[in-house]
Amino acid sequence: MKNLYEIFKKNSDLLGEPEVIQLLEYCEKLQDEIVDYKFDKQQDKQLILLDIIREIIKGCNEVEKEQMEHERFGYEAPNYQATISNLKSYILEICKDNQVYL
Repeated sequence: MKNLYEIFKKNSDLLGEPEVIQLLEYCEKLQDEIVDYKFDKQQDKQLILLDIIREIIKGCNEVEKEQMEHERFGYEAPNYQATISNLKSYILEICKDNQVYL
């Protein structure tokens, strides 16, 4: 983004005009709002990604618990391919819904 004062570099005498001063103050305010918006947008994506990671860990813990139960009681092992496929679908769906691009 250009420095606002560079725009008036050739006509520095215009910087004293009330309208120019008002315009510069307005531009600075807009720049601050843009920075705040970008920060908020980044925070939203971070929260979404944290939620995804929490769900992944929760799913992994459930699979580990299920595996231990199967080993303990001698049941047939779970279908990990289906678990992985469901996890991948979940991640891609959440990312698509929240415009998080991996």
